[in-house]
Amino acid sequence: MRRNKFLKTMALGAGAFSLSSFKDIKSQGNRNKLVNVKPKIVRDDEGQKLLTLGDNQTIKLKGEDTNGQFTLIEELNEPGIFIPPHVHSNEDEVFHVISGSLEVTVGSETTILGAGDMVFCPREIPHSWKTIGPGKTRVFLSIFPSGLENLFTEISKLPSNPPDIEKVMGIAEKYKIKFI
Repeated sequence: MRRNKFLKTMALGAGAFSLSSFKDIKSQGNRNKLVNVKPKIVRDDEGQKLLTLGDNQTIKLKGEDTNGQFTLIEELNEPGIFIPPHVHSNEDEVFHVISGSLEVTVGSETTILGAGDMVFCPREIPHSWKTIGPGKTRVFLSIFPSGLENLFTEISKLPSNPPDIEKVMGIAEKYKIKFI
């Protein structure tokens, strides 16, 4: 008999806790409210393809897909492709190597990443990368929050051979990125 009373009490308490917790979450306001965001399936061969300063990119998820939370880009590059040292004021990045090798410098530390490895590049810390090794390197780049996909799109529209460095720097400055 005591066991049944205990179970009923616990069930009622848990239910009240659940409703109370839901009410608290709901009362947090629009801080995390998703606006017109829907699930999205992106197939392997889908996405917006760009060539940005030699970097072959496929934008898989844009800010409009994620309520501005992040951008996801697939990079598939031949050995020797690199992005020089630069600093982001607004974004953090995560590079996740799927195949091949990527030499990454974050701050004063340089390391080689292989398949399955990843690196976190916090905003305000200089970083750069270069594809190395005998074959192509495939990387997924996550950018938090979103927005840099717009920079990549703008730069990809410039003539690339040779790139107009002044225009590239102007676009980068607009997105609060400094090459060093």
